Amino acid sequence: MGVKIYTNVMLDLETMGNGPDAAIVAIGAIAFDLEAGELGPGYYNRVDLESAVQDGGVIDASTVTWWLQQGDEARQEIARAGGLPIAVALASFAEWMGQTTIEAEVWGNGASFDNVILRSAYQRGGQPAPWAWWNDRCYRTVKAQRRHVPFERIGTHHNALSDATSQALHLIKMLRPSAFISGEPR
Repeated sequence: MGVKIYTNVMLDLETMGNGPDAAIVAIGAIAFDLEAGELGPGYYNRVDLESAVQDGGVIDASTVTWWLQQGDEARQEIARAGGLPIAVALASFAEWMGQTTIEAEVWGNGASFDNVILRSAYQRGGQPAPWAWWNDRCYRTVKAQRRHVPFERIGTHHNALSDATSQALHLIKMLRPSAFISGEPR
């Protein structure tokens, strides 16, 4: 039996800005099967902030202030040493996408946030984004249209992999409610 290949990915970034050139400090993603209602492999790496800025990433003072008001666990995670240089993190994410997905629809929390920021980082770094632009999807839009479906947080709020996992499960619940039995994915 071969390795399962997924066609959906939920992406979540932690950044130091909110514009398209925001400096990335963490990349989290999880592959998922929308039809089966199941999660696949996850991806997570912290990014060295200095390398992100050297590569053209922008730090926004209001975002830094916002981070200072977040929970200890989330702040400590992005502040600890050992993040990958941005070029290495981008190559690593592309490799994960290539091993895990085929023609993936990449979901982000906002039509102008996660996907746009990550694609911009790939462009600045001279690397091709590992998904086609026409496969960008907006989780926030679906969430706004289905406000009655409850959201359940998994893990640490503002940890990129925890947030991607929570959002993927919520999206599955919104688009494939029959994939859940008693609130748990099949």
